[in-house]
Amino acid sequence: MSEITRFAPSPTGYLHLGHAYAALFAAEAASGGTFLLRIEDIDRTRWRPEFDAAIVEDLRWLGLSWHEPVRRQSEHFAAYGTALDRLKAEGLVYPCFCTRKEINAEILASAGAPQGPDGPIYPGTCRGRSASERQQRLARGDVHAWRLDLAAARARVGRALSFEESGGGPDGDLGTIIVTPEIFGDVVLARKEMPASYHLVVVLDDALQEVTLVTRGNDLFASTHVHRLLQAVLELPVPRYRHHRLMRDASGRKLSKSDGDTALRELRRRGASPADIREVVGLRPAHPTPRK
Repeated sequence: MSEITRFAPSPTGYLHLGHAYAALFAAEAASGGTFLLRIEDIDRTRWRPEFDAAIVEDLRWLGLSWHEPVRRQSEHFAAYGTALDRLKAEGLVYPCFCTRKEINAEILASAGAPQGPDGPIYPGTCRGRSASERQQRLARGDVHAWRLDLAAARARVGRALSFEESGGGPDGDLGTIIVTPEIFGDVVLARKEMPASYHLVVVLDDALQEVTLVTRGNDLFASTHVHRLLQAVLELPVPRYRHHRLMRDASGRKLSKSDGDTALRELRRRGASPADIREVVGLRPAHPTPRK
C-alpha cells in the first residue's frame, strides 16, 4: 500500500546519524507513495538559517527527494492560531500564568507529585482560576501560556480513543493502543515565545498534508497519546504510526545535535559516502537507479 510519510526536522542544529536513519526510514516507508519534508521551525529563538539550508543539503546528499513544496511551520502561524482560537472558544484550553519557578516550587511542596514522560506533571494551579480573574490578568497583559484542559477535552470526546502502532515503540507495543493522555496532564499548546507548541502543530500539519503513516523515533511514542486526543477534539483524520529505534552512542545515550562527531556534515568532511551512512545506521543498501 502506498503511503504519505514525512520527515520533520527542526533547524536548531546540524543533522546527525539519528536524523539520517529517521529520514531514510520515512522515505522507505512511503512504499512508492509520497515522501514529504517538513521544516519544524516554530522555535524561532533557536532557528538558524545555516541549519535550515544544511538540512536540505544533507538530505539531498543522502540521495533523498521529496514532494514540493517543503512545508515550513513558521509560514503557518495564522493557521495554528485559528485552531487555538477554536479550542479557546470551546473551553478546552485555559491561560496559565505560572512561571517555571512557581510550578517547580508547588511540585516540590506536594508529596508524591505524579511523573510524566517529560518529568513532573503540571499540578493544575491555573485550571481553577475564575473566568473574571483570567480576563483581568489577560487584559493587563500578564505573561501566560495556553494549556489543554485535559479533563474538559476528555469529556468533550466522550469515548475511548486509540491509535494503530506498527513499529513497536519503546515497549514493543503493536496493534491498537488505547490512549491515556493523562500521562502528560494539561500540556502547553502555546506560549509567548512560541505561538503554537509541537503537540498542536504536528497534528494540524499531518492532517493538512494528508499524512497516512507517521514514522518517528520511539522517544515520541508517548506524545501520540496527546496527539490522538487533539485529533479527536479538532475533528482531524487519524494516521497510523510506526515508531522506530533510536540511534545511540557507545554509552547508550541518544544522539543529540551537540554530538559533533555524528553530524552528517562532519562525516561527509571525513569522506563518508551515503552508502557508508546506510551501513552505519543498519539499513540495506539503496537499490541502484535502473538504466534507461
